[in-house]
Amino acid sequence: MKKFAFITMLMAFILFLGACGNDNAAETEENSGSTSGEATEETTEDSKSVTIEHELGEATIEGTPEKVVVFDFGILDTLDELGVDVAGLPQASVPGYLEQYASDDYTNVGSLKEPDFEAIHALQPDVIFISGRQAQLYDQFAEIAPTVYIPIDTTNYVESFKENMNTVAEIFGKEDEMNTELEDIDSRIAAIQEKTSASEEKALIVLGTQSKVSAYGPASRFGLIHDVFGVKPADEGIESSTHGQNITFEYILDTNPDILYVIDRDAAIGEDSSVKESFENDLVQKTNAYKNEKIHYLNGEYWYLSGGGLQSMKEMISEIEGSL
Repeated sequence: MKKFAFITMLMAFILFLGACGNDNAAETEENSGSTSGEATEETTEDSKSVTIEHELGEATIEGTPEKVVVFDFGILDTLDELGVDVAGLPQASVPGYLEQYASDDYTNVGSLKEPDFEAIHALQPDVIFISGRQAQLYDQFAEIAPTVYIPIDTTNYVESFKENMNTVAEIFGKEDEMNTELEDIDSRIAAIQEKTSASEEKALIVLGTQSKVSAYGPASRFGLIHDVFGVKPADEGIESSTHGQNITFEYILDTNPDILYVIDRDAAIGEDSSVKESFENDLVQKTNAYKNEKIHYLNGEYWYLSGGGLQSMKEMISEIEGSL
């Protein structure tokens, strides 16, 4: 009788343990499912979502954009360098080094300052890139598609440039390629700074057209020559502005720079003219820059039309390297 009672109690205990085990397993399974739901994020290429906050608002981009509209030639040359396809762009004044984008393979979406919103809407783009020239039209762009505003801050050029490049890389999943590119750019800039820090030569930057000449100093549109590359300015008092300070050829002689950097605006926008013919007049020929053959004509397509792009930045660095 005692043996039968013991067996009965043992079986009851085993059944109790089994029930507890089942309850614990169910609880574990439930908790596991809950944790997985909180931590799971869709990370496939087609379902990723990137939100870009910028000065004019924010843009949420779903997946990797396939139809891209670009209103900034610096971003266009960046996408070209990264192998990203573009659907539409303003074809009115495409830089020569990007001439392939002037073909019928791409949709013409107006000009830099007069977008064709009907053409843009018909494309149904996944993302639109704009810069300072289109800033006032941001709301109209944003009604059509997520719009990313990517200006260059000339007072903080390199940091602004890198921020834009990293934004583009994040949107298109090109972070590794971009990191390599930016490391190379940093290295080249450091090499230029080493040369300029050891030199006492002073430079003047001018933008020339057939009708007038403007000077640019530190913190200006082309101020990275001074601020980033470290070339000393011939005049510390030039007003900082996008359009430069109007000057005369007498001013150039009085300033008497050791180096003259000349950007030909007419050539940059396709005008059939040469600033060099009118620039190197009797007054300029009396400067140290002319006498020592240190007048450097910079490519206006990189400096005036594009700028702030991966290709244009590398070419601008190359031109300053060559001038030193």
